[in-house]
Amino acid sequence: MTLYLFYQIFYVFSIVFIRGIFYNIDMAKQADLFIRAEHADLIKKLNAWDIAYHQNDAPIVDDATYDATKKRALEIETEYPELAATGASTHVGAAPSSKFKSYPHSVPMLSISDVFNETEVADWFNKLPNKDLFIELKVDGVSYAARYENGILVRALTRGSGVAGEDITANIKTIADIPQKLSGEFPDVIEVRGEVYMLRDDFLALNAVAVDTGDKVFANPRNAAAGSLRQLNPRVTASRKLSAFGYTYGVVSKKMWATQAEYFDRLESWGFKTTRKWARRATSLAEIQSMYNDIIMTRSDIPFDIDGLVIKVNDVATQERMGARANSPRWEVAYKFPAARAVTTLRGITVQVGRTGVLTPVAELEPINIGGVVVSRATLHNADEIARLGVRVGDKVTVQRAGDVIPQIVGVAESAPNAAPFEFPRQCPVCGGDVVRADGAVAYRCVNTLGCPAQRIGELEHFVSRPAFDIDGIGTKQLELFIARGWIESPADIFTLIEKHGDEIKKIEGFGEKSVANLRAAIDGARNIDLARFLTAIGIPDVGKTTAKLLAKNFGNLDSLRAATMDDLIAIDGIGEVMAREIVSFFQNERNVAVIENLLKHIAVKSTEQNIIKTAISGKKIVLTGTLAKYGRDVAREILERMGAIVTGSVSPKTDIVLAGADAGSKLKRATELGITIWDETDFERAITEAGIKNGTR
Repeated sequence: MTLYLFYQIFYVFSIVFIRGIFYNIDMAKQADLFIRAEHADLIKKLNAWDIAYHQNDAPIVDDATYDATKKRALEIETEYPELAATGASTHVGAAPSSKFKSYPHSVPMLSISDVFNETEVADWFNKLPNKDLFIELKVDGVSYAARYENGILVRALTRGSGVAGEDITANIKTIADIPQKLSGEFPDVIEVRGEVYMLRDDFLALNAVAVDTGDKVFANPRNAAAGSLRQLNPRVTASRKLSAFGYTYGVVSKKMWATQAEYFDRLESWGFKTTRKWARRATSLAEIQSMYNDIIMTRSDIPFDIDGLVIKVNDVATQERMGARANSPRWEVAYKFPAARAVTTLRGITVQVGRTGVLTPVAELEPINIGGVVVSRATLHNADEIARLGVRVGDKVTVQRAGDVIPQIVGVAESAPNAAPFEFPRQCPVCGGDVVRADGAVAYRCVNTLGCPAQRIGELEHFVSRPAFDIDGIGTKQLELFIARGWIESPADIFTLIEKHGDEIKKIEGFGEKSVANLRAAIDGARNIDLARFLTAIGIPDVGKTTAKLLAKNFGNLDSLRAATMDDLIAIDGIGEVMAREIVSFFQNERNVAVIENLLKHIAVKSTEQNIIKTAISGKKIVLTGTLAKYGRDVAREILERMGAIVTGSVSPKTDIVLAGADAGSKLKRATELGITIWDETDFERAITEAGIKNGTR
């Protein structure tokens, strides 16, 4: 190797090596900037969510989203300790609202570190110097700190930022569970800390009144408690049924207890309520998990909302030695429940009838808070789903709620003894009509299509829609108004609406002489309707616009169709056995017959002209595919049908012709493979000319 070549190789290697170093440094710098930017975004979100939750009592994300965001921020702060000073590690609550006076806490009100699974609990447990634990319920309410001097309540604050809180003394005094004067033996100065909450039954009653009066409806008991406690007018707080527990302490002049369990004894002797009824002692991970599992199973039996357990070192001296991090004690953790699922009791199953007549079973549940929303009902979908899940009234069931999805039962957690299987009704729970389940169908359906009140609004919306009677001026809003006033109960009532109630309609806001006149004209204009549109309008199950045209074409008039048998219908290409059975059943139903007869007193159904032309393609099966330059798909279909052709949707060995326009795809390929005659638009127009059809007419 020449010396020159050696220097060249060395030069290139050096450049590559140096560039690699700087490239790696640059990539590391970019990654560092990316993580710091992610952290800043997480903290921005947490701050906004805390203000919504703590100041405005109107959370904008569920607990699971908040917890996951905070957990990610803490993970970053572990890797980048310098971010912890202004990050989630020191983050507690939100600044006090300017609407209230604020005061500093004598001892900061810290938050509690969260754990979410057995592994995280074990990581915390294994580091403890003292394994004697006291486990309490984590009540989902609003924290308070009540200061007593010589046994007299002198001030109460919210958590606020953890350093300072809002003065809610006047409001706290309206809550019977928080004594204004301590009883028994107590320290000269003691700050009792606890949780203000609302019993689930009181919450449901409050919302029921709010619905009746048009007041604010709360999403869950925690929001209701927070909104009630943080009122500028204490009378509003007093009018709400708030409850409270005590569970810890802040400043204290003399500790008169050595353990958390003993502190609960003191609280109760002073006149406070505690969660002792549900509390347990534990010394092992197995005992912790046993209580966790038990509480999840009985959560709905607890009359207030909880979102986990609080696990504390029982010994106070050990607590003090372990101390705290910037925002949470080392000697306690909150073992959180999954936010999207909960176990509750199935109290009953009701069956709702939808606008299309489909019967849907609904689970009536013991109310339970799932992801920040109180759930008391869940869908069971259909009879097959009830059988698959094996649910029975009285069972403990697992309910799932994810985002805005309707809550659903996902399984039985504990079967109720001697519970009977649910029997699906055979009569409509609304109108008493027969309930049927077509072969192969999943859902049960009320056959009283035109007379069932539950189906009325949906059926009437369809009845006046454009593909049906096309009555301009009557939409959902107007139908709801007229139905609520008892003016429309069946389709026939639409045609007597103006005659009977025109003067009253004129007096309704939004109506008047002109609008009523326009409505009269629209109704009168719909009194003559062709058979296909009439069949579309009356809502025969499985019969849409295309099938209605097929029936009109083959039977010509309403009387012939009403007299048709199963064999008559099945003989028509495009009408199967299931659809034929639905049509026959519809016209045999006494309630439907009565509605149709009443309707025919006010309208005329025009017979379909049998003007099919005898041509060379009469009786041939033709499939349309692709895009025709001159004709739309519907127009081409009508022309082919007038020429006696049978237009079908799929290619098979029985297909005679495939009419292929531009961008024809798999149907054209299939036709080529089968050797079927293929027409282009030129062939189609030649056939039209030979049939003597001009511009779609003859």
